[in-house]
Order: sequence, then C-alpha cells, then structure tokens
Amino acid sequence: MARERDALRDPRDRSLAHDLATGVLRWRSALDAALAGSSTRPMERVDPEVLDILRLGIYQLRHRDRLPAHAVVSDAVALTRLAGHTSAGGFVNAVLRHVARHAAAAPTSDADLADASIDTLATSFAHPEWLVARWVARLGAATAIEWMRFDNAPAPLTLRTVGAGATREALADRLAAAGVSVVPSRWAAEGLVVTGGNPLDAPAPRPGFIVQDEASQVVGDLAASWPAGRRLDVCAAPGGKTLALWGAREAGWVVAGDRRPRRVRLLRETLAGAGAGRVPIVQHDAAGALPYRDVFDLALVDAPCSGLGTLRREPDLKWRREETDLASMADVQRRMLASAARVVAPGGILLYATCSSEPDENDAVADAFLAEHPAFEPAPPPPDAPPGVTSLLAGDGRLRTSPAVHGLEAFFAAAFRRR
Repeated sequence: MARERDALRDPRDRSLAHDLATGVLRWRSALDAALAGSSTRPMERVDPEVLDILRLGIYQLRHRDRLPAHAVVSDAVALTRLAGHTSAGGFVNAVLRHVARHAAAAPTSDADLADASIDTLATSFAHPEWLVARWVARLGAATAIEWMRFDNAPAPLTLRTVGAGATREALADRLAAAGVSVVPSRWAAEGLVVTGGNPLDAPAPRPGFIVQDEASQVVGDLAASWPAGRRLDVCAAPGGKTLALWGAREAGWVVAGDRRPRRVRLLRETLAGAGAGRVPIVQHDAAGALPYRDVFDLALVDAPCSGLGTLRREPDLKWRREETDLASMADVQRRMLASAARVVAPGGILLYATCSSEPDENDAVADAFLAEHPAFEPAPPPPDAPPGVTSLLAGDGRLRTSPAVHGLEAFFAAAFRRR
C-alpha cells in the first residue's frame, strides 16, 4: 500500500488512497456481511481481486459521502475490467447497486448494543468474535464498544521531539513556519499532535522529530525516568524508545539491539536521522543468551507481541491474529525477560513493555517473571517521571493505557528491580 500511495504526486490523492485502504481493512468483516446480504454467490466463489473491489465499493457507499452512489458503482466496474475480470463487471454492478439501494440500518442505540450478542457486536464494529468475547467478559459491553469505536476511528499523526537540547515548543514554532499546526500531546512529555498540514511532506531530511504514537512515547518517557548510567534497549527497532533513553537527562551509555538484519538497518537509520548515530547497535537474539554481562542499570524489553493494542493504527492485525497466538507469544516474552534479567546489575531496573491489550501478554507474563526470579521485586515508581507518566501508573506501579479511559492505544509496562 505504501509503495502505491507514495507513487501519487498529489498529497490529496495520497491521503485518499490511505483512507480507502485502511478503511477497507478496518471494516472488513462488516463489509463482507453487507456483501453476503446483497449477493447470491457465496463469497468463497468470488475472485479475490473482485472481492477487494467490492469491499472498496461498499466501504465508499457506507462510510464516505464524497462521491454519489452511481459514480462509486461505475468506478468499481471500470476497476474490475482494468484488473482483467471483464466478465465480473455485471456482478459487481448488481451487488453494489443493491447495497446502494438498501442503505445501512439506522445505528442501534448504546442501550440495545449493551445487550447484543457477541456476533452482532463483532459484525457491527468489525472486530473478530474471539476478541470481542474477551473484551466484553473482561471490560463489560459498554467499555468494549467504546474501545472498538476507538479502533475504528482514524488515528492522528503524532510526533516526538528528538535531538540534543530540542524542545517541543521550539519544534512547534518551526512546524508552524512551515504551515503545519500542532498541539502538545496530553500524556507524552515531548509529543505533538498534528492538527493541520503534513510535516512529512517537507523536504528530507526532517531533523527534530520522529513519528511515534503517544502511548509508545509514554513508555519511552517511563524508561528514561530512572537514573541509570548504562542502559540497554533489547528489542530496539524502529528506535523511538532508544531515542528516549539517549535523550534522557544524565543518559549515560546507551546500547541498542535487535534480531533481524532488516530491523537493525531500520534502527540504524532512525538513530542516524535523529543525530544519535554513535549509539552502539548489536544484532542479537533476545530470546537467547544476550552477549553482555550484568552491567546494565536499566534494560528495556519492549517485547514483540500480538499488537492488539494498536488496532486503530494497524487494522489488518485483527484479521491476522488468532486467540491461540497469545500463548505462544507469551512464551517468547517470558524467555526474553529471563534473558534480559541476566544482564541487569544489582539494584538495576528491568522494564517490560508491550503494545497488547491482553493480560496473557501483560500481567500474566510479569507475574510469572516475578514468581520465577526471586532476585527481582516490583520496582518503585521512578523519582523523576514526568506528570503524564505518573498519572498513568496504576496502584500496583504498572502502566496500562486504555482507549476508553485515556484515549490512547493499549500499552502495558511493568518494572522490576534486581535486589
């Protein structure tokens, strides 16, 4: 998608292409339900390219109003022929005209939705049934609905200020001079939320900021809050949290690592572009024995996870993940934590973080680590954490961001101190 979007010269066309692609991914199961109700042909008998064209057409009919219905239908038929499926043109025309004639039912009230079945909620809000069932059981129907609405809304473009001595006030002034309007983020200490213009359209390089979700920034702020002379970012790519450690007051020495060559290259590019090119980068396997001694005052394990807390920005994840994935991911996360624990110096901090909504990868992994590693105990809150971080820490000292409560993607962090 990115390759095709970047080939478009007009920023408005790029924005439209992004909206259409993410919109279809976001609402896929609801679009398929509308398609099934408007076609006599089973979906498994529809060519995959034709199926995507139908989804695109239904998305425009149901969720966008820039084009009249007849234009959406006409464009879809033309696209079908362009894709080499001329014989399917009549089918596409008939299905989309049926969808256009039978407008979506009026939105059900929240009171009615609260008593709706899991499959009704899953179809209405385009989330997999297994995930909806988990959220309703754990959070209640009202919060689960609010969470799904959050996932289905477009995500803002959020920037993090980077660079020696840089401030977000100075960055905001520079962006304003370039025609980009921003407001300070609510929780992240160095974050800016773009409200107008596009800072990414400025000529490269773009020193002074990286694109990073606010909840991810908060985890970086938390990691950077502990006084530590030697810091290790175990799963560092793409590099946003490494930059938080590097830019921290009295940052000391920072080492960053990751496993795959492609991610190491991405990490190197991010750090170099932010002026942190001298940060040592090591290619290592975090699930195995790390090539260090117990010398680090802080080790951050931002573990690979299901990513189910980031569905607003990564809508395709909800169709690629299965509930059975959680156990296997949690097993890898436990091994990563055990490996990282061996390189933490006495009195040092081990910080575990995910971008998952599910306790299987969060509290369950943290609790298992403490049970299996008596040399570690829950760490007290960092003494100099910024207010945004402090206000997000729960009574048990762990960080849990919530779409329904905080308006943030669902991230988790737990800190342990080596006795």
